[in-house]
Amino acid sequence: MDYDTKTPQSMTSDVNSFANDSVRNRWPVILTQAIDDVHRTVNTLENPEAQAEGKKIIEELSTLKYEVLHDRKLTPIVNDQYPEEVEAYNREIEQRGNPSWLDVPWLFSECYMYRRISTFFSLSTHWKDYDIFARQKMDTFRTSRKAVLELATRYRELVNQLAADKNATHDIEAEKLLFAEFFEICLWGNATDLSLLTNLTYEDIQKLQGSEARKNAEKNILINNLPQAYEILKKAQQDGQTERRVDIVLDNAGFELYVDLILAGFLLASGLATQIVLRPKSIPWFVSDVLPSDFSALLNAISDPKTFFETPSEEEKLQDKTPAPLAGTEEEDLKFVFQHWAQAHADGQLIMRPHRYWTRGGSFWRLPKEAPELHEDLKPAELVIFKGDLNYRKLTGDAHWDTTTPFSEAIGPLGPGSGVNVLSLRTCKADVVVGLKPGQDEELKTLNGQDPNDKARKWAWYGKWAVVCLSQGH
Repeated sequence: MDYDTKTPQSMTSDVNSFANDSVRNRWPVILTQAIDDVHRTVNTLENPEAQAEGKKIIEELSTLKYEVLHDRKLTPIVNDQYPEEVEAYNREIEQRGNPSWLDVPWLFSECYMYRRISTFFSLSTHWKDYDIFARQKMDTFRTSRKAVLELATRYRELVNQLAADKNATHDIEAEKLLFAEFFEICLWGNATDLSLLTNLTYEDIQKLQGSEARKNAEKNILINNLPQAYEILKKAQQDGQTERRVDIVLDNAGFELYVDLILAGFLLASGLATQIVLRPKSIPWFVSDVLPSDFSALLNAISDPKTFFETPSEEEKLQDKTPAPLAGTEEEDLKFVFQHWAQAHADGQLIMRPHRYWTRGGSFWRLPKEAPELHEDLKPAELVIFKGDLNYRKLTGDAHWDTTTPFSEAIGPLGPGSGVNVLSLRTCKADVVVGLKPGQDEELKTLNGQDPNDKARKWAWYGKWAVVCLSQGH
């Protein structure tokens, strides 16, 4: 708390905010789905001890849901194998005056909820590594089939073309266009953020993906610093730097992780980077966030695409539906993608580096002081890409900044002089937005059918608009 911005944070008590809407409407649905997931798994178990533990976890999840619904006070997290983390959460609850769910900073309470859920599993014997969200992540990836195949074909063509042209001089203008296209695919990939999909059908998910949808969405990028990001990587390449690293602080698993890896593969194949460091979470987090196990699950799926895409899901079995078979070229394209990524991983060009700090309760304003070794580890990267809405909220302290505040100012200690080049790719799904032009917020409210003086920033709640913000820290 000592290192946070003094600008007031988004509070769950603010009835005009998405924070208030989240606690009242989204979180109970997420907890209900978690309870249902454990229930379904318990019913498949034969070990009575594992069954009993599962039933206890269901009770704990149900208690948490009751506390959220009835605006109870946040209770201390029970100590697990990470006492320093637990102590930090519990100390903050105390410092904030033991608040209730509807009168607490949104960012802290949401992190607290997922960290508390984690203890229900970590303190068990048979459920330690269980991910209550894994089933949803892979189901959503399966329903993204059309976009997955489309990108696999495009990726294979491009990588082969880049390999053939390796010794030729790249067409810089073409490279810039490809760079923008792959980053925009990566940006809109988090249109499938599972924690926000509580009311969407599979048909809706498919509409959010595919090249046509991306073209239509280009005009909705309110701030676009991609040209400057390209120049950073191009300069390092032209200066002859032998090591050129790009870090990606990951957001969602499934389709979004797939597009993150598509971007990573492009950066490596084009020579704009020599190494990509993927930074996942260590515990199930915000429903769909990437764990190391999600990386393995995705690679397994595309290494045997026929089995993955042609085996009916649980829902399809219930509806007596059979997925359409993959065409031979579709299978070959996906296997090519798998082999390309597997080779990059084996060569040390594509590595996974989890860190417990990504699931702490505060904003990234605290990162240089609370995790100095992580801060030092980020500095050698030419670019550190922070994916998604939560990372944007953490970067900006989830605070009530004036919308014209420069991004580099709103991220405080990770801004200029931090030694970190921060690139945030974010589709807007929360109230905090910075870097806009004067009058732009009011204009967007009007477009959304609101009074320009309305306190609620509803245009920024549903992922229709996006920002790509760069802060050069060195």
